[in-house]
Amino acid sequence: MGSFSPHDPAQPTILTVPGLGGSGPSHWQSLWESARPDTVRVELGMWNTPHRNAWVTKLDQAIRSAQAPVILAAHSLGCLAVAWWAELTRQPYGWPVAGALLVAPADVDRPDAQSDLQAFAPTPIAPLPFPSILVASRDDPWITIERAHSLAATWGSHFVDAGEQGHINAASGIGWWSEGQELLDRVIHAAGDRKGRPRPPGDARSILAVNATDAAQTHYLGGDAR
Repeated sequence: MGSFSPHDPAQPTILTVPGLGGSGPSHWQSLWESARPDTVRVELGMWNTPHRNAWVTKLDQAIRSAQAPVILAAHSLGCLAVAWWAELTRQPYGWPVAGALLVAPADVDRPDAQSDLQAFAPTPIAPLPFPSILVASRDDPWITIERAHSLAATWGSHFVDAGEQGHINAASGIGWWSEGQELLDRVIHAAGDRKGRPRPPGDARSILAVNATDAAQTHYLGGDAR
């Protein structure tokens, strides 16, 4: 991987990172891209036959081409691409990726995972070098809620239990997914101050834990935070 660009105190660019098969027109990632001028898809290529190193390289190129700090909004196998990017680049804390919203990560380590997913195994276990929220569903066929919670702990992500939302995709019927937009806004707030400088990790964790996790748990589960 190449060298990082100097810090630019601008508003962040939102890069969506789809999973296996890409995200169709009704997926929340596609809807965000069409509605938000700050949001752009990372064209990873080979959507139906993903290759881990190729995806990480494409993601790296997109991050380094962005003209601002980057917030990643990843879904499913895209979350693993983000984790592998962090593992391989070892970026400084909070730059160039300032934060991430990780939604419904795929479990690539389970024995019955399809070969396309197993190609991304083993799951990286290093804490992510940026503040993040991991959102998971209790009836996701790609990962159990317990495994998702374990991944959040491993990566240092704040965990949000979304209740029964399937794979949190177009088939879940969530459309624009306004709750996800609220979580994304919290990641942006936790990632940097008004001058675009990364917040210290402790400050970022406090913002996410109090504002994002509790608010989302109240929305999804009627106040049951665990």
